[in-house]
Amino acid sequence: MPVLIVILLTTVQTLAHEVRPAYLSVEEKSPGEFSVLFKIPMQGDARLALSALFSGKVEQLTPVVSRQTGDAMVQTWRMRTAEPLSGQNVVIDGLQNSMTDALVHVVLASGNTWTARLTPSDPSTVIPTAQSSWKVFAVYARHGVEHIAFGFDHLLFVAALMLIVRDWRKLVKAVTAFTAAHSITLTCATLGWVTLPSAPVETMIAISIVLVAAEVLRMERGQPSLALTSPWIVAFAFGLLHGFGFAGALVELGLPQNDIPLALLAFNIGVELGQLVFIAVILAAVHAVRRVVVIPRRAVIGSAYAIGTVAAFWSFQRLDAMFLQF
Repeated sequence: MPVLIVILLTTVQTLAHEVRPAYLSVEEKSPGEFSVLFKIPMQGDARLALSALFSGKVEQLTPVVSRQTGDAMVQTWRMRTAEPLSGQNVVIDGLQNSMTDALVHVVLASGNTWTARLTPSDPSTVIPTAQSSWKVFAVYARHGVEHIAFGFDHLLFVAALMLIVRDWRKLVKAVTAFTAAHSITLTCATLGWVTLPSAPVETMIAISIVLVAAEVLRMERGQPSLALTSPWIVAFAFGLLHGFGFAGALVELGLPQNDIPLALLAFNIGVELGQLVFIAVILAAVHAVRRVVVIPRRAVIGSAYAIGTVAAFWSFQRLDAMFLQF
C-alpha cells in the first residue's frame, strides 16, 4: 500500500506542475512605453507555448530576453503602444490549449493598477483604467487556496500532525502555531528580508514530514515524544521552514508592486482557508468511518508508514535533483 501511495502522489504531483499559473507584468515606465515581464511555466525541459498579445498596435523596442528560473521561463522586453493600454484587449494565446491559468498585472504611469486572472476557458479580457483592492485580494486569495490544494508536501505534514494530536483543542493550538510560523517566514522571504535557496528548503520540507511520521510511531510505541507533549512547538518550528516553501511559490508567481501587503495578506488567508478545508474533510471522513467501524490501531501505524514512505521518496528525489544542480 505505501508503494501505491508513493506512485499515486508522485504522478499527481508531476501533473500538478502545469497548473502553476503564468504571470504577465506590464509596467508603464513613460507615457506609452512599457516594461514587460512574462513568466511561463515549464513542462519538463520545455516551456508552455504561451504568448501575450494586445489588441492595439504594439511596437517592440527591445529583443525578448529569456532566462530559466526554477520551473519557469522568464521573458523580458520593452514595448511602445500607439493607443492607451487602458481599454485594450489582452490575450494569453495558447492558454486555451493548456491546463494552467495566467495572472496579468498592469501598472499605468498614472499610478492605477489592475490585476486579473485568465483561464483556459477565458484567456482574454479588457484592461480597465483602475481596479478595486477587493479584486486584487480575491485574485491572490484564490491563488493561496490553489497552492495549498496542490501543495501535497504541506498537506502531508498537516495529516501527520493530525495523527499525533487527537484532541481538537490541542489540534487548534498546533495548527495556529503552524500558521503563525509560516506567515512569518512567508512575509520575510517574499519581501526579501530573509532568503534561502529553494532546493534545500524543498528537501528539508520533505524530511520534516519524515520526522513527524517517525514521531507518530514513537507515540504509538509509548515512547516519550516532544510532538506528543508539546505539538505546538514542533508545528511552529517546522512551520517556519514550510513558510519558505510558500514564499518560493509566491515569488515565482509575482506580486503587484503597489499592493504587496494586500497580496501577501490575501495569499496567506487563501492558504489558511485551504488548510482548514483539508483538516475539516479529514475529520469528517474519520468521523464517518467511525460511525460504521472501529478504526484499529494498526491503521494509524500504517498511515504513518505510508506518509513517511512518500516523504522519504520525495527527500531522495529532491536531494538527487539538488546535487545535479552543482
